[in-house]
Amino acid sequence: MYQYLLFDLDGTLTDSQEGITKCVQYALHCFGVEEPDLEKLKPFIGPPLIDSFVEYYGWTRDQAKAGTQKYRERFEIRGMFENRVYEGIPKTLEMLRQHGKHLVIASSKPEKYVKTILEHFDLGKYFSEVVGASMDEQRNSKAEVIREAFCRLGISEEKKSQALMIGDRRHDVEGAKLCGIDCLGVYYGFADPGELEKAGARYIVHTVAEMEELLLTI
Repeated sequence: MYQYLLFDLDGTLTDSQEGITKCVQYALHCFGVEEPDLEKLKPFIGPPLIDSFVEYYGWTRDQAKAGTQKYRERFEIRGMFENRVYEGIPKTLEMLRQHGKHLVIASSKPEKYVKTILEHFDLGKYFSEVVGASMDEQRNSKAEVIREAFCRLGISEEKKSQALMIGDRRHDVEGAKLCGIDCLGVYYGFADPGELEKAGARYIVHTVAEMEELLLTI
């Protein structure tokens, strides 16, 4: 049985597409790149921003860092609140907690933003620990975030088999594999068809209700 459930935030607990894509659009505009189609910016949801600017626009790491700063200008004021909780998530989190599961956030979003978003949507009360990326990018990848969660929770090598990562992108699956734990992939988020299977997710669900049912039985 999995006792420690590590949840991603974007695309797993909340639909953050509007805020993230508009902030990426703003950052690109600041550097002379116009992208009117927000749908094309959906791949930015999930992975670290710097990596996405490098991968999708061919920017150098320094350019990507500058782009990330511009992104945050808008995100801190408006973007983080252009967001909504997926229907059924509060009920699911409460049910899991009542069944004795330890709920943890493990997000590649900067930790201070994660905490603000959880407070805004009254979700923080469900989690015993909230772990995100650091603002200085020293803790950035999903694997680094998961390892930090292990450290804070006191999860030893012997206890890792009791931990499960839950997320909607291949980066969640890959980060879990690097840390030696299983991953449950959710398709109500932002993954492309086949993305989670290809990455090696052990479990796959397509709805919040299906996720709840599975997590209460494994």
